[in-house]
Amino acid sequence: MTLLELLQLLKRHLFLVIALPIVCAIAAAGVCYTMMSNTYTATTSLYVLAENANDNSSSLGSTLNASQLVSNDIAALIKSDRVMNGAAEDLGLENLNAFKISVNSQTTTRVITLSVTGKDPQQAADAANAIASEVSSVAQQVMDVRSVNVVDEASAPTKPSGPNRPMYVAVAFLAGLFLAIAIVVLKDMLNTRVSNSDEVEKLLGIPVIGQFPAVKKG
Repeated sequence: MTLLELLQLLKRHLFLVIALPIVCAIAAAGVCYTMMSNTYTATTSLYVLAENANDNSSSLGSTLNASQLVSNDIAALIKSDRVMNGAAEDLGLENLNAFKISVNSQTTTRVITLSVTGKDPQQAADAANAIASEVSSVAQQVMDVRSVNVVDEASAPTKPSGPNRPMYVAVAFLAGLFLAIAIVVLKDMLNTRVSNSDEVEKLLGIPVIGQFPAVKKG
């Protein structure tokens, strides 16, 4: 099937090609805007200084490397049961399973970024600060860390970070469009009827030399 044939086929089923994507988009919008709650992300940053770090400028490179390595370890420590359970206890919660927690540790800095996402902006900020405080305490106890200082305390976000409703609606629209095209093409492939002389020539491989006009009964 050539592109021109496909376009002609879609034109004959234009209603389906237009209606199905719109229906899918409307359905997705209904779900997104009525059933999906807003989520909020609070972020805090921690500065890591290794125990063997000193203020001598000649050892600045080794100090930075040591702190970066420790930063990677602390990034993993943040999600440990000890830190999570301690932070939950500080907040008076049974656990922190209601939050999505992500950690970013850059290889070129000593700073760790901790992000906590939840349905309530203040609770997300409180959880981020509690985790930062807990990991700072635990890291100094069990690792070669002099000090995991909070650079920026998390504050309650004023705008939701998700869900990305327009994206979901757009994806649903495109899915509906592809589904409509697939239905039209499949229906055409399964249709064995010959509807015009061009199809006869294509099917038999010989030219059509004449046609009988359709005659209505009566």
